[in-house]
Amino acid sequence: MNQTMAPSGERLIDLCAIWDAGVYLPSAAWNRASSGVARKRLNEAEKLSAVQEAQLKRLEVTRPRVLGSREQGQVPRMARQPPPPWVHAAFLLCLLSLGGAIEIPMDLTQPPTITKQSAKDHIVDPRDNILIECEAKGNPAPSFHWTRNSRFFNIAKDPRVSMRRRSGTLVIDFRSGGRPEEYEGEYQCFARNKFGTALSNRIRLQVSKSPLWPKENLDPVVVQEGAPLTLQCNPPPGLPSPVIFWMSSSMEPITQDKRVSQGHNGDLYFSNVMLQDMQTDYSCNARFHFTHTIQQKNPFTLKVLTNHPYNDSSLRNHPDMYSARGVAERTPSFMYPQGTASSQMVLRGMDLLLECIASGVPTPDIAWYKKGGDLPSDKAKFENFNKALRITNVSEEDSGEYFCLASNKMGSIRHTISVRVKAAPYWLDEPKNLILAPGEDGRLVCRANGNPKPTVQWMVNGEPLQSAPPNPNREVAGDTIIFRDTQISSRAVYQCNTSNEHGYLLANAFVSVLDVPPRMLSPRNQLIRVILYNRTRLDCPFFGSPIPTLRWFKNGQGSNLDGGNYHVYENGSLEIKMIRKEDQGIYTCVATNILGKAENQVRLEVKDPTRIYRMPEDQVARRGTTVQLECRVKHDPSLKLTVSWLKDDEPLYIGNRMKKEDDSLTIFGVAERDQGSYTCVASTELDQDLAKAYLTVLGRPDRPRDLELTDLAERSVRLTWIPGDANNSPITDYVVQFEEDQFQPGVWHDHSKYPGSVNSAVLRLSPYVNYQFRVIAINEVGSSHPSLPSERYRTSGAPPESNPGDVKGEGTRKNNMEITWTPMNATSAFGPNLRYIVKWRRRETREAWNNVTVWGSRYVVGQTPVYVPYEIRVQAENDFGKGPEPESVIGYSGEDYPRAAPTEVKVRVMNSTAISLQWNRVYSDTVQGQLREYRAYYWRESSLLKNLWVSQKRQQASFPGDRLRGVVSRLFPYSNYKLEMVVVNGRGDGPRSETKEFTTPEGVPSAPRRFRVRQPNLETINLEWDHPEHPNGIMIGYTLKYVAFNGTKVGKQIVENFSPNQTKFTVQRTDPVSRYRFTLSARTQVGSGEAVTEESPAPPNEATPTAAYTNNQADIATQGWFIGLMCAIALLVLILLIVCFIKRSRGGKYPVREKKDVPLGPEDPKEEDGSFDYSDEDNKPLQGSQTSLDGTIKQQESDDSLVDYGEGGEGQFNEDGSFIGQYTVKKDKEETEGNESSEATSPVNAIYSLA
Repeated sequence: MNQTMAPSGERLIDLCAIWDAGVYLPSAAWNRASSGVARKRLNEAEKLSAVQEAQLKRLEVTRPRVLGSREQGQVPRMARQPPPPWVHAAFLLCLLSLGGAIEIPMDLTQPPTITKQSAKDHIVDPRDNILIECEAKGNPAPSFHWTRNSRFFNIAKDPRVSMRRRSGTLVIDFRSGGRPEEYEGEYQCFARNKFGTALSNRIRLQVSKSPLWPKENLDPVVVQEGAPLTLQCNPPPGLPSPVIFWMSSSMEPITQDKRVSQGHNGDLYFSNVMLQDMQTDYSCNARFHFTHTIQQKNPFTLKVLTNHPYNDSSLRNHPDMYSARGVAERTPSFMYPQGTASSQMVLRGMDLLLECIASGVPTPDIAWYKKGGDLPSDKAKFENFNKALRITNVSEEDSGEYFCLASNKMGSIRHTISVRVKAAPYWLDEPKNLILAPGEDGRLVCRANGNPKPTVQWMVNGEPLQSAPPNPNREVAGDTIIFRDTQISSRAVYQCNTSNEHGYLLANAFVSVLDVPPRMLSPRNQLIRVILYNRTRLDCPFFGSPIPTLRWFKNGQGSNLDGGNYHVYENGSLEIKMIRKEDQGIYTCVATNILGKAENQVRLEVKDPTRIYRMPEDQVARRGTTVQLECRVKHDPSLKLTVSWLKDDEPLYIGNRMKKEDDSLTIFGVAERDQGSYTCVASTELDQDLAKAYLTVLGRPDRPRDLELTDLAERSVRLTWIPGDANNSPITDYVVQFEEDQFQPGVWHDHSKYPGSVNSAVLRLSPYVNYQFRVIAINEVGSSHPSLPSERYRTSGAPPESNPGDVKGEGTRKNNMEITWTPMNATSAFGPNLRYIVKWRRRETREAWNNVTVWGSRYVVGQTPVYVPYEIRVQAENDFGKGPEPESVIGYSGEDYPRAAPTEVKVRVMNSTAISLQWNRVYSDTVQGQLREYRAYYWRESSLLKNLWVSQKRQQASFPGDRLRGVVSRLFPYSNYKLEMVVVNGRGDGPRSETKEFTTPEGVPSAPRRFRVRQPNLETINLEWDHPEHPNGIMIGYTLKYVAFNGTKVGKQIVENFSPNQTKFTVQRTDPVSRYRFTLSARTQVGSGEAVTEESPAPPNEATPTAAYTNNQADIATQGWFIGLMCAIALLVLILLIVCFIKRSRGGKYPVREKKDVPLGPEDPKEEDGSFDYSDEDNKPLQGSQTSLDGTIKQQESDDSLVDYGEGGEGQFNEDGSFIGQYTVKKDKEETEGNESSEATSPVNAIYSLA
């Protein structure tokens, strides 16, 4: 009984409760051994079991099976189905304890009781010390002595023998020598105190034996093929009997089947001997239990006489194997047992083993029957390939006649076995201890049954009752002793011995006479917690003599609790049939006899049951997917909940592929091993609920096995296989593959495909191939691993029935022709030394055929004219002959470069980016090969924009086939182009045509580059952009469109037009909250080009911290005080420069630079946000200037001028003032300030003028 301490210091005790409304308590506790309630044996309470089973069935609850279940119909939820057998046993024990006899507390005087003893048949290991157990209790503590072979065993005289302290257990020590066999015999223990003597069973001590196998020379066993054979084992007699098994001398197990098998007696039986049986030898092995040793008998060797001396493996698969080997067929006959009838006796409760082994050709099948009835399906099972029938736990109704039927196609025979069931004594009413008060009456009953009927003998204190002193208060009536007006002198221990020829039973029961007032045996003020709606028992263990009466009260009320929802058992336990909330309270039990009374209290608390309200559902999952099993629980909040999982009713190990949460179990990457039943167990310390679901994993099928080749023919064979496990996804197809060992050894090829319902197929074969086959199974999940290969099968040779395919003739040079073909594979060769006869001749001349024999897959014909057609034939040949006459294939010799160019080439400009071409075709004889295409080569000579650099890289346009016109597109507008045309064949380009020139008209410009939107403050937005990369004409300006928006609200669009050289614009905001969307495009005379769109930054409350920081910087830079400070600093620097320059021009101390050419500095460090990057190189000249020898500063060529965007030139504007500069790929500048540079505005020149 599990006990814990309550927070209040009261003791908590679990209950012996049964399940109700879906909850049962496997953790229910029991009274302590000292509780005074003896538990009866299970088989004595069978009267109660029928009633309890009816109650259990009434309490069961089922749940519907979810969709996708493996079975249809109702499946009990685990927590609401009949619990496992151990729960039934525990429940019966609980019920039995309610009416059991009362035991005497150990602090009161009492006669001895045997509590532990060795088995009646006690077999010991000779290598260990001998231990014979005998434990007993009593008050005063009993003393012990032993008899051996019914004579007093004087332990003190033997130094090897000792008795444990406060125990009767014998220890026989052999560490100092001695033979264990000397101590074999029958031992009995006597436990004695002044109130009586108790006896143990008669213990038969035997020493385990494992004798050696006698050495013998065995001659080879000569037997005719097809005859029966028995190889006898005859193991040495051991104690206990050894386990027998057969192996070869090389320790390989002997394969057993219905033809060859081992009998229960250890012999090896051959129903018929085959030639392959002599491929190994046969050795009988005996394994002894205690010594853990294996002894091996000398092996038998077989010599099989046969009419077919060759062990051809193909005959094993022959449908009539015996007739194919010349073995005569025979009707069955019994090898064991012999004859047509036999008998067998078995004891009740033991296992019955019936065996029939028959010979015959073909091997007979065995079937079992019982005369006048059916075999007991719940206890019968077949073993040893149906040659043995085992019936477990035999009872009297299993007696009768059984017969086995051995049959093959030649006939049948049967053997009848008469089974008689006897019984060693078994208890009907075992005597129990009798506790009486002075003057009370009582009785001891000893009833047993058996076959034959057992006799009953009474003893008192180990002596026959007849020789005991007479007692006027005692009367013996057969199997009953009656006591009347018992007195203190009647205390004794009585023994009942019942026996027949098959065994005996010995029971001790004492008579104790006491005069004791009531006492409570359990702790006081217990706290008991129980689940709502359960049936519950409140125990109140007590003792007294005379036996007290017990009454129960609730919450101090005066009425006795019995009847209705309450029931009081003989031992005083109070059962509440169904707990309700109002049953909570304090219960008082009062025990009373003539000597006084005693009472105890129990406080009962009622808790809500644990319930799984969302249960896991059956699932079907593919391998590698993720599965989640739900398990949501409701429980009493005052109890600690634990949720665990079982897989196949065993604790689930949560590995790294699983995740267990409070309400679910997730399995990642489901594998085949994850298939099974999953049980969610929600438990508290008082109850639990369970729910089960089944996970079905769809996996790839297992590989097929046991491939067999039968029906062998010249051009076909039958292949048969055994399908592997489909792993829950039906097999849809089988793919048969083959491998040959001549042309491509080790390479497997698909042969044929068959439906998943087929496991045998006739395969069509090619001549002269050494085949080996394997099979692959396919289901929806994937393919299995290939099966193990079959045996090889070689077909006979024949001339080829086909010729190689894909025959071609092509020139690799202008004076040759290479003939190629696809070589034939192993299944097309049909014979050894496969080769090819190659023939060719010119098509026009019809000259005689040239031929050559080739072993490879190509042949080169030399010294051929340029591009001449040939007829080609390739024929297969092997050692058996030639293949069929091949058909001719047309091939051509090699090509040479074309000799002529296209003429009359005409160009028509279609638009600013495309032109159309037209030309005259060349004569076919000038092509000197196959005309592949006409090809135009063109390049951009210059741009119509001045000073614009262009790339003159040649480009090409192809016009496949014999065409006379085409279109060239993707040209640059406003450019000058040149073009040439050629003819192209397989060798290459021909000569070029005359060069044609054309000019593309003006187009629309590309999008402006680097369009930037900045917002220095909330009042203005600054826009900047760079010129388009491709003006595609004379730019006339820019168009800016912008619109304010706020969420879904959009304002009126505003359009601004700018001059071509303007690249900046400032927008004055009218709304500090709205954002702006700007669209900018460049224009030529043709129209507006591609536009670019940007949006203004988000308002400050929406901007990111980084943007806010940038705007703050911009705000400071535009403040008046900051601008004034910068101007003051600039003025001071300017004055300083002027002074330095004047001093230097007057021959001051500043040195003249030695170099006239100073390399240009880096690009203008001005950043896009208007800030400057100041360098720490103080001696660096101003950007864009250099110092001459005479001290003057010359303006160097601007690296930002428009000249850099063309090929040179001075001009920056056309006569009409339009801007023509553009950024090109060659010189891609990041800034455009150089567009406005001139000497008049240069700050350096300004300084010079001041000087």
